[in-house]
Amino acid sequence: MFLQRVGNKGIQLGTVFDRAAARHPANPVYLDHDLDIAPELGRRITLTEIAGLVDDTASRLWAARVRPGERVVIHKSDNFDISLLAYSVARVGGVPVLLSPKLDGATVARLLQRLGRPTLLTDQPKLESELPAEVFELAERVLVATGEFPGATSLAALAGAERVSPVTMPQDLPALITHTSGTTGLPKLAVQTGHTIQARCRPQSVLLAPVGRHEPIAVHVSFAHSRMISGVALFALRGHPLILLRDDDPERAAELFARVPPGVIESHPNTLLNWETLAKHPAKPLARVRCFSNTFDAIHPRTVETLLGASERSMPFFAQTYGQSETGAIAARTYTRKHRAGADGRCVGVNFPGLTEMRVVSRDGRPPTKENPGRIEARSGGQIVTYLGEEDRFDNQFSEGRWWQMGDLGYRTRLGCLHLLDREVDEIPGISSTLDIEDKLFTRLPELLEVIIVPGAGGAPVPVVCTRDDRPLDLARWRGAVTGLPELAEPVQRRLDDLPHTATTKIKRLELARQLNTPQDEAR
Repeated sequence: MFLQRVGNKGIQLGTVFDRAAARHPANPVYLDHDLDIAPELGRRITLTEIAGLVDDTASRLWAARVRPGERVVIHKSDNFDISLLAYSVARVGGVPVLLSPKLDGATVARLLQRLGRPTLLTDQPKLESELPAEVFELAERVLVATGEFPGATSLAALAGAERVSPVTMPQDLPALITHTSGTTGLPKLAVQTGHTIQARCRPQSVLLAPVGRHEPIAVHVSFAHSRMISGVALFALRGHPLILLRDDDPERAAELFARVPPGVIESHPNTLLNWETLAKHPAKPLARVRCFSNTFDAIHPRTVETLLGASERSMPFFAQTYGQSETGAIAARTYTRKHRAGADGRCVGVNFPGLTEMRVVSRDGRPPTKENPGRIEARSGGQIVTYLGEEDRFDNQFSEGRWWQMGDLGYRTRLGCLHLLDREVDEIPGISSTLDIEDKLFTRLPELLEVIIVPGAGGAPVPVVCTRDDRPLDLARWRGAVTGLPELAEPVQRRLDDLPHTATTKIKRLELARQLNTPQDEAR
């Protein structure tokens, strides 16, 4: 990982847009929504205007007595200004703590306790309908980005505050705190420094090497996710026009992409799966895409084939990355049209030489194989520095030599490719890979929008399926699709919106299994 240390001076979050605007002042950022904190800017905003907005907001935060080193929790209604507020907090030397708008009020309150009386930056709707009154006791001060609320200071009331110079903080100190997905319980608070954020940008730069800097990049990622903070910084500094979406509705995405054709699309795997319908859209919203990219989770081969087939570029490719919130991207592979037919969705590629390392450790003394997977471990310059308030838990996540235990099971081929088979906590006895079975079902049943295999009563594997437009599952087609697969219980059909999701649209498998195995009278 020596390359991560070469020339890594830290990201300097507070001045990202100043530097980006100095290089590319007229570069546009297109939104599918208005900014809550500045709706007058509209939905096409230049980097120069964003730099000015961040500067103005930082000055208001300073006037509200936010000071260097202070933790500022940002939990407000879903909007790109969540990310902009984080840059503004960093500009005055504060440490932004991003809590997803999808977190419930009780969870937010528990995380505030762990943070030790931070400043809370929220908005009127959250305080009126979601956050408990105790947040005023758990926070040093409460600020509202929009609206008004008794006992809170409104940033709108601080308009015209004297501009302040950006505060330059040492880049080895905490610079950003985000939370993990919470698939296994209360989310953990992951701490990054300026150095680790900068290190996370470098693997993405490798993947973008074949892409021209004039190509617009469309991003649909949680505005409270660390990937949004590092990704937007990298893309803006490289000079790419940006298209940032809050809504993943296919029709709304199609309208925006037809008007501003993206050359790169990055999103969560579930969003890309939902956008498969855009491949046959009459407006051809994917026609100009050179690169599709998913964030941190394996993608289904059907989705890769469908999206690549929709591009009219001569050599489009799909960049598959593997990693997690704690590490950033660890490994990657690319698909082209020649790979898409019959591609193995369990292969997540190889590490980034000089930037990341990975290994698979045996669980029983035998070499890890597809039939006997081992534990996946990694090292990265983008590794978080701790879990805030859970330092022992963080330390226990390492094995010898400071290898980070990813919590996943897999094996490596003779060529060094990593194959991801399952999360360790999701392993079902007798099933070598639930994810592999799900890949096969997606390929055989195009009508599926989601399929998740979880242990049912007695440990039997139960497939939970969601179909496009919630059409009833054709059981005859299902029986044909499961031929040759390990024996599964009868499928359970659900609406996609009724499944428990994380902030990054992943299904909470443990929670889903608990729901299925809880009698109806106990669930009430």
